[in-house]
Amino acid sequence: MYEQVIAINVGLAMLLAMSLNIITGFAGQPTLGHAAFYGIGAYTSALLTAKAGWPFLLALPASGAMAALVGVLLGLFSVRVREDFLAVTTIGINFVIVAIFQYVQLFGASLGLAVPKPVVFGIRFGNTEILILLIVLNLLVYLFMRHLPNSWLGLALGGVRNDEEAAASLGFNPDHYKVFAFGIGTFIAGMTGSVYAHFMGFISSTDFSFPVSVGVLSMAVLGGLGTVSGPLLGAIILTLAPEVFRFVSDYRMLVYGGLLVLMMRFQPQGMVGDDSWLRQRWDAVRTRGKGGARRG
Repeated sequence: MYEQVIAINVGLAMLLAMSLNIITGFAGQPTLGHAAFYGIGAYTSALLTAKAGWPFLLALPASGAMAALVGVLLGLFSVRVREDFLAVTTIGINFVIVAIFQYVQLFGASLGLAVPKPVVFGIRFGNTEILILLIVLNLLVYLFMRHLPNSWLGLALGGVRNDEEAAASLGFNPDHYKVFAFGIGTFIAGMTGSVYAHFMGFISSTDFSFPVSVGVLSMAVLGGLGTVSGPLLGAIILTLAPEVFRFVSDYRMLVYGGLLVLMMRFQPQGMVGDDSWLRQRWDAVRTRGKGGARRG
């Protein structure tokens, strides 16, 4: 039971890290308010299932769509502000969304909302079923991420990230791809929030506060922004670390903040980036292995 809960938390973190990676890693748009979209998906799913009577299988994509709608609006705003200004704007959005959840009675205000367990084809979901669902979602998102870098969308997002003017000269409209990245990333975050809400059975505004956004960004940065496997590795490490080092659990934000500073200073490409120590060692092992095979 305990191991299943930990595995579910890892699965949720992996989805969030990959969704953020699409926006910040592939499109190069800094965002420090990703937990807001996580929360929008969670509250949307809670309201649709608990108050509107929607089945979970419809509430799940609808939650992603609601988060994506807000994400697209933020993407439209991002074409007017850049870099530090955009990061500060996303922080503000996170605080505004949390305040709405905290004070508006529709969302349960400070009391939060109770969320029913999903029922799909007559099967009431427990931890095992939720874990299986997360495995399927992670696999689908990972396959999408694997194909993204070499696709036309990935190449366009890379051009926007590296040099917007150069991308525009090749016929790409950077503004369109920024909005597209926000839409995709926040859609995944919204669906993740839906799964989280039904897994927990109860949600409140503090579940989606700014420290959660910092944690998600730390996962992506630690593993390597713009890489495919990096955010997964970062999510696994930073989700399991508090379980291993429970004696520092009260200082999680201090640890996350310190990791961000250290990684940006000494290893900005992350653990599996192109010039990272881990990637260099892996490439060296692969080279020696190929050399040995040829000699054999």
